Amino acid sequence: MKYRRLGKTDLNVSVVGIGTWQYGGEWGKEFTQQEVDGILDLAQELGVNLIDTAECYGDHLSERFIGDYLSRRKREDWIIATKFGHHFHENFERSRHWRPDEVLNQLDASLKALQTDYIDLYQAHSCTDEEFNNDALWTLLDKQVQAGKIRNLGVSLRTNDDSWQTEKASDYKVGAIQVVYNRIDTAPEKSIFPAAQEQNLGVLARVPLASGFLSGKYKPGAFFGDNDVRSKNNEDQIHRVLTKVEAIAASEVPEGVPMSSWALSWCLKHPAVTSVIPGCKNTKQVEMNAMAAEFASQDHPQSI
Repeated sequence: MKYRRLGKTDLNVSVVGIGTWQYGGEWGKEFTQQEVDGILDLAQELGVNLIDTAECYGDHLSERFIGDYLSRRKREDWIIATKFGHHFHENFERSRHWRPDEVLNQLDASLKALQTDYIDLYQAHSCTDEEFNNDALWTLLDKQVQAGKIRNLGVSLRTNDDSWQTEKASDYKVGAIQVVYNRIDTAPEKSIFPAAQEQNLGVLARVPLASGFLSGKYKPGAFFGDNDVRSKNNEDQIHRVLTKVEAIAASEVPEGVPMSSWALSWCLKHPAVTSVIPGCKNTKQVEMNAMAAEFASQDHPQSI
C-alpha cells in the first residue's frame, strides 16, 4: 500500500480506501456485521486505513456497521470520513437537512453510530450552491472542529463539472473535496482539479469503477434488480457505457492486469487525486482494489 497526505489536512491516507454506501442496502445486497468485519479486517491487513461513509447510507446503518467494528478494534488505526445533509427514509428516498441545528444533530448521531469521539473528515454531502453558501453552517462546523468532534472539513461535490464550491473551499476552511472521477467520466480534469491543486485540497475520487462497470464483471445487456441503485439508470445509457468499457478493456488494459485494479490506478495517476474510495461487496474485491496501489505512480506529488 502507498499513502498520501490529504491536501492541507493532517491526514495520511492510503491511496485506496473503502467506500461503504453498499452497507446501507441500496446495491443489491444486505450485509451482516460478520461480512463487514471480514472486509475491513482484510483491508487493514492490506494497508487500507481510509473508510468513507455517510449518515444516509441507510439511516446511519453503514455508520453503525463501522462503529460496531471500531468498538472492537483500535480506533486510531483508521481514518473515518462521513457526511451530512440528508436523512434516509427508505431505499432511494432522502430528505435534505442543512440548517445548523439539524447538522449538529446529524453530527452527534454519526458520532454515536460510529462509536467514536471524533470524525477525521466531515463532508458536506452533495449540497447545492445555496446550501453551501451559508456562513452560519460553517461557523457551526468550525466550532465543532474547535471542540474536537471534527478534525477536518470536506465537501463531497454534487456534480463533477462545476468548480464553484471547490474554488470557495478555502474560504470555509475546507481541506478536501470528493468528486466522481473515473476512466469514463473525466469532467473534473477541466476545472475542479486545477482549483483543488491551486489550494492544496485533498481529492477523494468516488465511483472510481463507474458504479462497478469498470470492474470488468459486466457485459452489455447486464440486468440490475430493483434493490440496486444502478437499476435507476436508463437501459440505453447502461448499454453505451458497457460497450465503451469493452473497448477500453481491449485497447488500454494490459494483459494479465485485472480491469478493476487498472481502473483505480488510472485515477491515482492524476496529480490532483489523493485516494480512490471504491465500494466492495466481499473480500475478493478488497484484494483486487488494493492491488491498484502497486500500479500507482511513485512520483505523485502527494506521495509519502
